[in-house]
Parts: sequence; C-alpha cells; structure tokens
Amino acid sequence: MVRTKDQFLKDVANRKCEIYFRGRRLSTVLEDEDLKYAAYHTARLFDYPKRTYFDESLNLEISKYYKIPRSSHDLLERHLLIYDNTIFGYGLFNISQAIGSDALFALLIVSKMIDKKYGTDYYSRVWRYYQDVVRGDLTIAVAQTDVKGHRKKRPFEQPDPDLYLRVVETKSNGIVVRGAKAHTTHSVAVDEIIVLPTRAMSPNDKNYAVAFAIPVDTPGLKLIVRETGRVSRTYIGRKEGVEPETLTVFDDVFVPWDRVFMYGEYDYAGLLAITFATYHRFTAVSYRAALANLYLGAAYKMAEANGVLDAKHIRDDILEIVIYKEIQRMGALAAAMYPLIQEGIAIPNPVYTNIAKLYSNSKFSDVLKAVVDVAGGIIATFPTYEDLQNEITRKYVSKYMQAAIDGERRIKLIELLRDLVVIGGGWYLTTMMHAEGSMEASKLELFRSYDYKEALELVERLLEE
Repeated sequence: MVRTKDQFLKDVANRKCEIYFRGRRLSTVLEDEDLKYAAYHTARLFDYPKRTYFDESLNLEISKYYKIPRSSHDLLERHLLIYDNTIFGYGLFNISQAIGSDALFALLIVSKMIDKKYGTDYYSRVWRYYQDVVRGDLTIAVAQTDVKGHRKKRPFEQPDPDLYLRVVETKSNGIVVRGAKAHTTHSVAVDEIIVLPTRAMSPNDKNYAVAFAIPVDTPGLKLIVRETGRVSRTYIGRKEGVEPETLTVFDDVFVPWDRVFMYGEYDYAGLLAITFATYHRFTAVSYRAALANLYLGAAYKMAEANGVLDAKHIRDDILEIVIYKEIQRMGALAAAMYPLIQEGIAIPNPVYTNIAKLYSNSKFSDVLKAVVDVAGGIIATFPTYEDLQNEITRKYVSKYMQAAIDGERRIKLIELLRDLVVIGGGWYLTTMMHAEGSMEASKLELFRSYDYKEALELVERLLEE
C-alpha cells in the first residue's frame, strides 16, 4: 500500500502515544499548535511525486527509500532521491523514511552475519519486518545514541545501569528493555522506532547489545520533546520544516521476539552501529548538499538586493557556500561509485563518506560567517514579527528596508535569513557538528578504514634505495 498525505495524518490522529511537550502530556503531535508542524512535515513526504517505484521482487509499488541498494547505480539513485526530495521540501530534509531505511539495510547485512556464526534466525525476522514496513509504507525514527552517563565507563560499569539501554527481563514471548536514547529525531511524527546499539560492546555488556523495532505507541515508551521554538511564526515553520528530537525513555518496554534483531551478540554491536552510521552519513551529505542551497540562494539574492553582488569579498563569501555544497556532493557521488558489497548489499564507501561528512561538520560555521557577511547586521536587529503585523509600523519598515529592490521583497529575504542564521543558526551549527555522528566518530572510523598500503609502500621504496 502506498499511503497518501491524508492517510498518514489520519493514522497520526488515531494514535495514542505518551508525548511530553512544554510541560503537557499529549497523545499525538496534532494536539499542539506548534508541534503539529512535525506531522505536516512528515506528511509532505507522501506528496513527493517521484517517491515510489514498482518492485518486481515484491510485486508491489513501494517507496524508493526502501529499495535495497545492490550496486553503485542504486546508491547513486539513493543520493539523488535524498537530494531532490530535500529540494522539494523547501531545502529541508525529510528524515521520515530515510533514516529507517539506513537502519534496515544495516540490519539486513549484520543479522545475516550473526546467523552464520551463531545459528540464530535474526535475518528472517528483519526480512519479515522489512516487508511489513514496505507494504505499510511506514515511517521510522531510529533511536541509537544512549545517554551514556560517565563517558569513560563502559555500559556495565555505569553507577546507574540504565544509562545505556538494556534488557532487564527475558520472557517466553519476548524481552523487556529499560533505558533512554538521546536526541531521537522525529520520533513523535512517525509510525515506528528502530533501536540500535550505540557502540562496540564487551562480553560484560551483553545485556546492552540489543536491537529491535517497536510501534511508536508501545506502552512504556515516553517521548520527551525538545523545545522547537514558536515555529508557526517563522518563515521555515510556515514551510512545514520541523523535525523535533526527543529524549526517548523506555520504561520497561516489552518487545516480542519477532521484533528483536540482536540479543546479547556483543561482538556484532559495534559493526551494526558503524554500518548504520555509514549509510546515515551518506544520507547526511546528500541532504546537507541540498540544504546548502537555502544558504546559497538566500545569500546570493541578498547580495543582489543590497546591490553588492559585484563586490569581491561578497563573491568570495558566496563561493565559500558553493564549495561547501559541492564537496559534499562530490563525496556522496564518490562513495556511491566505489561501494563495499557485503551480503549482497552495497554500502557507501566509508572513506569518501566520512571525508565528506567531516568537511560538512567542520565547515558549516564558515557558511554562517559568509552569510552574515553578505546579509549584514540587519538580520539580527530586524523588528519583531508583531511589528510586521501592525499596519503603521510595517509601513515604516517597508519604506526603510528598500535597497536595490523594494522593501517588501527585502523584508521576506531578511525574515528567511533571520530564520536560517539568527534563530536557527545555533541549532543548525550544533546539529551539523553532531547529527549523523560526531566529528570524532567520523575521524575514528576514517582512521580505521583507510587503506594506507599504497602510501606506505611508496615510502618504503624510497627508504630501500
């Protein structure tokens, strides 16, 4: 079944979850005037005209996000899907099926490896779950990052054992888990949550080596939502671009066996974590390249509006954003062209993926700096939203905001740039540094996965002569 926007919103309205936002308990995001934009953002995914394709193996029309990549061509198509869908969403990423498919691909690969070693049946469970997801055209959040407690202690060493999510009881029909996952993106506006381990585990961490999937309205699951700002009043908010995060609390949540995909196989926890991360970082540089168009287009138009597009330092600022955008695209394309193949599934090249992701992490502050230099201080000192609603004050604001273009047009540009830099800049800077894995995590994986052989052999030849 391919869902429509209206079908998705109806499903959200009929769901009874345990959501906490601004001190209130909600059953659905639609109960709050600001938080409802998260559901509208997810729903926009179903309006994307190029989202689905006919899968011959399943004999079914399904979302392209769930197309299992088998080759470079498939990964290139995935990059374009994420990039183009982000453009369709006003330059704002829609995580609703992207991150879930990242997790599913990793689970399909690693579950088969576990089965080969231990004689388990995880792969068949993952495959059945995958079919349920694609047939239901479901949306998924991924809860991976544990709250971690004392950062230098392993999971089993924590003074409070719940600081990493763990299995606290085993039953004949499933397991009971307890703990919390931090910054779970968009969990309040999806159908399902996939839970993955956050790190490599030791034998003493077996109870923490767990992966599973549950519906978002599962009893005991509590979603504590971060402050989103008064999104309905901002330019971006009006474009339905809200993806809130939650502190996702598992208060003795029951998971049936058919939804359990790892249970104590500590030696594969790290592999599952990093395989998912590789897919998700590929997703990151694909959508971030598209998102960069917001900053590039707004900066360019503001330079035109101010009459300074021909100034050298302004051109340099604009090119800073161009380079930021295109290096990420280059990384994604290279990662797709030279994939790893494991268990018949193509994984984006980890080296090119992590290099592009590190560039994205470290250089976003330069993008903000470039935009501020182009736009000027007006984006920080601009009058309030309420002043623009007042006929008297708006008349003066419009008159004195004119430059190389009329005042009303320039007001719209200023509002957009205020959202992107002043209001949202700190949030974007934080997420650009930490979302889809921190810089240190990317560096660690890049150092481990890079093939030094060619460089070492070259130097060795020189030393032997």
